[in-house]
Amino acid sequence: MNESKDEHAIEKMEKAKEQVISAISETMDLYGVTPSAGNLYATMYFKDQMNLDEMREELSMSKPSMSTSVRKLQEIDMVKKTFQRGSRKHTYVAEKDFFHSFMSFYCQMWDREVKMNMEAIKRAEVELVEIFEDDTVSIEIRDEAKAHYEMIENSKVYYRWLERLTASIRSEEIFEFLPKNPPEE
Repeated sequence: MNESKDEHAIEKMEKAKEQVISAISETMDLYGVTPSAGNLYATMYFKDQMNLDEMREELSMSKPSMSTSVRKLQEIDMVKKTFQRGSRKHTYVAEKDFFHSFMSFYCQMWDREVKMNMEAIKRAEVELVEIFEDDTVSIEIRDEAKAHYEMIENSKVYYRWLERLTASIRSEEIFEFLPKNPPEE
């Protein structure tokens, strides 16, 4: 009787894990990974650690696809390579702290957005200033250049805010305003 109960409990547990794995793998596109990499991460989430052979066996993926997925997950700090004494095989561990994953990934993306756009704005402003300060250019074109300059100058407010948001996330100051686990009301 106990064995039957255990088997039923194991089936239910596997079904529950599959539901979570499916949801995680479906939403991993938010992190810029393929569905197969998302499935790999979600599977690893429930494991202590896995090597490439175990991953390939568990997920029936090709070795190149597996390596590509693991590399991408490492790039976004969702998977870390670990050292296992006495083994020559690389093992990997999934990041289980979703706050860490979110913070790492989105801060990287927001840093990139700010850097690229602020550099573009700086270059564009030089060009626009030359136009609206050039008396040989028609007033209509100078006015348009001035309007574009003011528009991109105003966009700096957003990028500076995004820098502060990123800094508040990295320092975890954001959790003072938006606690991870607020007391229930």
